[in-house]
Amino acid sequence: EFGWISKVYVNRPAVEKHAEEIKKWRTVKGNWQAAWLLKAVTCIDLTTLSGDDTPSNVRRLCVKAKYPIREDLLKALDMHDKGITVGAVCVYPARVTDAVNALKAAGCNIPVASVAAGFPSGQTPLETKLAEIRLAVEYGAREIDIVISRSLVLTGQWEGLYEEIRQCRQACGEAHMKTILATGELGSLTNVYKASMIAMMAGSDFIKTSTGKEVENATFPVGIVMMRAIYQFYSLTGNKVGFKPAGGIRTAQEAITWLMLVKEELGVEWLTPELFRLGASSLLEDIEKQV
Repeated sequence: EFGWISKVYVNRPAVEKHAEEIKKWRTVKGNWQAAWLLKAVTCIDLTTLSGDDTPSNVRRLCVKAKYPIREDLLKALDMHDKGITVGAVCVYPARVTDAVNALKAAGCNIPVASVAAGFPSGQTPLETKLAEIRLAVEYGAREIDIVISRSLVLTGQWEGLYEEIRQCRQACGEAHMKTILATGELGSLTNVYKASMIAMMAGSDFIKTSTGKEVENATFPVGIVMMRAIYQFYSLTGNKVGFKPAGGIRTAQEAITWLMLVKEELGVEWLTPELFRLGASSLLEDIEKQV
């Protein structure tokens, strides 16, 4: 339905003003803060995407995924028997088997997510992207984080973008697909909105801000625009699409602010791992300190 996006206009000053107001929101304290932080933990995609990843550091990551917060802290909060784990473990396709085996050995059912489709640049042929997705699924990934070709957005090739994402969705099969828009490289908030709508029309289960490798990653203006697109899409179709800010989210307070923003823009229904994830590699350490 390209009519949905042909006349889109994003009021950038209004969005930026709202984003500045968000930064001034008062934080929660005490047990309320602990509750929000534990909710954030359950929505984290615990990630390692380094060139020097090895089977052993992936195994360590998987253990941390199952036991994200120290047992004594959870007991003090009377949350030790609630089965708190992270939302998923995210790795490169070559490390998916290591993660699947480690989680199986740990006796937990945390899904393994894998980046694919030419991550992080997206500058590979579509055939290669689709093959990489199929391999990651074959290795055991239950979630696939694809990345779009930014050039299709920057040159206004919306039908081409739709077709690329649609084929990636098909290649994912039963696996959930998160579509990374790499918003820092899309040129404008209007393009962010349009790309969000196209990604959802093409079958994305989630839309995600960034790869974490761009100069600009998850920002509040981008988050507002993407969440408004999600709400509009839900209003038009009845389909709930998830949201995942990723890249540069390092502190517990930032995590709480993102949760609050999701609650304000989309509602409490979205505050579950099925519809909200935080992409982070170092966030969990600060959350544990704050708890």
